[in-house]
Amino acid sequence: MSATDKFNLFSFSGKMKILHMSWMAFFLTFYVWFNHAPLGGVISESLGLTVAQFKTLLILNVALTIPARVIIGMLTDKYGPRIVYSSILFLGSIPCFMFALAQDFEQAAIARFLLGFVGAGFVVGIRMVSEWFPAKQLGTAEGVYGGWGNFGSAAGAMSLPAIALIFGGEDGWRYAIGMTGLLSLVFSFIWYANVRDTPKGSTYFKPKNNSAMEVTSKGDFFLLLIMKIPMYAALALLTWKLSPNGVSMLSEVAANGIYVGLAALYIFDSSKVWKVNKHVFSEEVPEIHRYQFKQVAVLNILYFATFGSELAVVSMLPLFFAETFELSMVQAGLVASAYAFMNLMSRPGGGLISDKFGRKKTLLILTAGLAVGYAVMSLIDSSWPLVVAIIAAMACSFFVQAGEGAVFAAVPLIKRRLTGQIAGMTGAYGNVGAVFYLTILSMVEYQTFFMVIAATAVLGFVTLFFMKEPKGEIAEVDENGEVQMISVH
Repeated sequence: MSATDKFNLFSFSGKMKILHMSWMAFFLTFYVWFNHAPLGGVISESLGLTVAQFKTLLILNVALTIPARVIIGMLTDKYGPRIVYSSILFLGSIPCFMFALAQDFEQAAIARFLLGFVGAGFVVGIRMVSEWFPAKQLGTAEGVYGGWGNFGSAAGAMSLPAIALIFGGEDGWRYAIGMTGLLSLVFSFIWYANVRDTPKGSTYFKPKNNSAMEVTSKGDFFLLLIMKIPMYAALALLTWKLSPNGVSMLSEVAANGIYVGLAALYIFDSSKVWKVNKHVFSEEVPEIHRYQFKQVAVLNILYFATFGSELAVVSMLPLFFAETFELSMVQAGLVASAYAFMNLMSRPGGGLISDKFGRKKTLLILTAGLAVGYAVMSLIDSSWPLVVAIIAAMACSFFVQAGEGAVFAAVPLIKRRLTGQIAGMTGAYGNVGAVFYLTILSMVEYQTFFMVIAATAVLGFVTLFFMKEPKGEIAEVDENGEVQMISVH
């Protein structure tokens, strides 16, 4: 194996430089996206927020990310990761500064809602990394990108309260939040100056049409329309939580207006899908250019169960440990952080195992482990020794995060020119899962909540039997109209 083929994490040149730059960009987007969580108490006190209002900020923080990941995926495929990631980092600093300067709930709510699009940055790096690494290293590279970048939220939880204290005074939290925005702004220029979309001599393949995802059969056309419904349903669910039925941030009239708007948007979206893909009803797509959308659908469901459950569990685990074992919130926060800490190794581990033993086999094992892990967590009560409960949570989180790594080890191998769009849709399903699980959590006991996640993991396990192991080569057409073959194993 030549020096250029080696996967050396301590190198900062060539493809490894791109990997390090990518996870740093992702790290910063998550650092900014979750910068309010560890400062919730002081922010609520400073702005005079009720508990319901702060919970509303948490909901608003994830709302925009669902459509944003789909849109950012399309923009990445069209314009390339270099421009799109630098734009997200640059523009994301603006609502971050708005939140730091907010004087009341309404100003904070608008800023938090706009900050949701920062969470879409993840999608850009998936395409970037797939351009630079061969298929045999792609799972490991995407796992490092995802795991180390995802750690930005945990790093924020550990560092931002201390930074707020260093600045001191009642405005310490504002300086801490503002500093995250400044870091994002500065890194947008560093990113743009230090990366290229592809290695020298490589072609950046773009979709034939960027207004909707391409499919290559009639069955896939209808499956794509079905798979879009949960994304709109999640936004409707968020609206319901903000309506008089929930926290009453929206009036009944406004909520109904949003429901009608979402229905209209789905119809418009479907018309775009028809416009791009109507040819599949009149002519057969040549075998060499086909791909199976059901591969994407299965990965969507798996990311719903993995990343969706992670987002939900991270937000409730400190309270769960505090109530179950009568811990202080500081102790419970430290105990629960063990779950997030696993990201540094678990997600790269999932990608590495996927590279070594195959995408489908790895996903089957990890999804089974995920189901068992959450079933065990549903049994935790105050009679358990605390250390055993912590080990159970960490073991479960290994399967969750390794599963995320294995999902995105497969995403870039389906259709290269659609990688951004596929990653965007699969990534959005993670947020759809979070909205679903957090809604369930607001209605049931902790034990039932964990069992619901285990049940959806079982559903994901069953759907995996419909997925095919990526193998052989995929065909793409370059700008000169010539067909290039890309190895996927």
